[in-house]
Amino acid sequence: MPSASSAARPGRVRAVRPVGTRTVLAVVSGTQDVLALQAALLESPLPGQQDVLAAAETVMVRAESPAAARRIGQALLELDLTAPAEQAGGLVVIDTVYDGEDLAEVGQLTGLGADGVVAAHTGQVWTVAFAGFAPGFGYMVGENQALEVPRRSSPRTAVPAGSVALAGNYSAVYPRKSPGGWQLIGRTGAKMWDLDRPEPALASPGHRVQFRAVRDVVTLNPESSDEATQESRQAGGQQAFPATTSGLRILSPGIHSLIEDLGRQGHSALGVSAAGALDRASLRRANRLVGNAPSAAAIETVAGGLKIQAVGDQVLAVTGAPSAHNVVTPSASPDEETGTEDRQRTVPVAAPFALLDGEILTIGVPDAGFRSYVAVRGGIDVPEVLGSRSTDTMSGIGPKPLAAGQLLPSGGAAESGVVGSPEIQPDYPSSGITVLDIVPGPRADWFDQAALDSLCAQDWTVKPESNRVGMRLQGTPLERSRTGELPSEGTVAGAIQMPPEGLPVLFLADHPITGGYPVIGVVVDHQLDLAAQVPIGGRIRFRIAPNTDFTRTDVTRTDSTKKSE
Repeated sequence: MPSASSAARPGRVRAVRPVGTRTVLAVVSGTQDVLALQAALLESPLPGQQDVLAAAETVMVRAESPAAARRIGQALLELDLTAPAEQAGGLVVIDTVYDGEDLAEVGQLTGLGADGVVAAHTGQVWTVAFAGFAPGFGYMVGENQALEVPRRSSPRTAVPAGSVALAGNYSAVYPRKSPGGWQLIGRTGAKMWDLDRPEPALASPGHRVQFRAVRDVVTLNPESSDEATQESRQAGGQQAFPATTSGLRILSPGIHSLIEDLGRQGHSALGVSAAGALDRASLRRANRLVGNAPSAAAIETVAGGLKIQAVGDQVLAVTGAPSAHNVVTPSASPDEETGTEDRQRTVPVAAPFALLDGEILTIGVPDAGFRSYVAVRGGIDVPEVLGSRSTDTMSGIGPKPLAAGQLLPSGGAAESGVVGSPEIQPDYPSSGITVLDIVPGPRADWFDQAALDSLCAQDWTVKPESNRVGMRLQGTPLERSRTGELPSEGTVAGAIQMPPEGLPVLFLADHPITGGYPVIGVVVDHQLDLAAQVPIGGRIRFRIAPNTDFTRTDVTRTDSTKKSE
């Protein structure tokens, strides 16, 4: 695919950079071109286009295949963005009390004083350019630069929901309580994210926003906040299902067990990542074995210890990390005095089996790999959120982590009248080194050749702080070859992000959709399942993907071309 840019002209894509094998990053000249390109792609999608994510100076396009990504990359370079972008979103008015902790400091930084800041903030129309950080968090650009201020030197550990803030050239409203480093100038009672609305985000990309100063606002009741509302709809609590429901009762969730399907695609513009099973092939295999649709919801569990009991007769399959799976059939109740004992048996991996009413299945500690998937015929029938039953651990969307005593009903996701035949699973990582192929970039040019060589020459160890958001890796730190900060841009699962400390973070399914640290490379899409099975303490070695059209030379040539324009 093309990676060199065309001549620098206003209203054109300046460069196209590969982001792994199925995604490209279009680099443009500024916010107006970002908005224009985003509008053009949403109005007239390119063949094979799956998702579009705008950011500060880039637009990321996800394709259905590597071939489609190459075609999209070529088409992006030919698009004419000179026409003003037509904003499809309406005007959203946000009532704001301007009493933020940083209001006086922002007045000093801008030279406007506190009253001048309020006048400047309310006296212009803001446009939501892109979303990121959290669902409902929209990066809004104004009509002038009067309120350009830096982020705080020390981020707050908790910013209240509804805080109105400034950073750089952007304004935003924090949709939920979270850490944050923006300058706080006010607060609003507007609910920026509400899953009960047809459009959950109050202001999504393309919307115009007018802030209106008021003396007081209706404050969100903590009991009805986004988090509380979300908690009330979780598919987890046993109280949500009648005692007669047929399904699986959680006796012990093990270390960490979640409900996952193949994820919620196409919601990047809302700040929502796909989430879903980390080992997609294992989820599909488990569903296939019990006769479910490939995307049916199942249990993802790590490192063994999950113990479940059948409520009604069930058909199950366990795939992923191989281990001993034991089934106990409880003896008759003591008052019958039959003298019988509990009966035990083992069930095979990657094969369907019956779990009769009252029987208990225990997932053992894996001999290799890290994650196991338990599918039940009919699928786990919990409410969908944005078209998926998956738990997103970063945003809090979807069911809560499984807890003891919880009852999961089985549903109607079976699509076959018969179960599948036992299958052979691939080899899973154990004590050896797992080699993952990567495509350099999109920001490999932030590192010299020595750093890229070091990335691929050493073994990286998976740290205990790793989770579904990302795998934190330990090794010899890499140094950047340039200073400064990278404007936030879209990220993907498999991206190897490099914080200032120089230790990689390999993004997994629950990753933030935008990030401000340079991505030195991206694991090829078909090896993400393998990456998800590397256990804590496991070792990873990166290798430049063979037989790929994407090379470090292409990325460097793009930048050289830009500098000479």
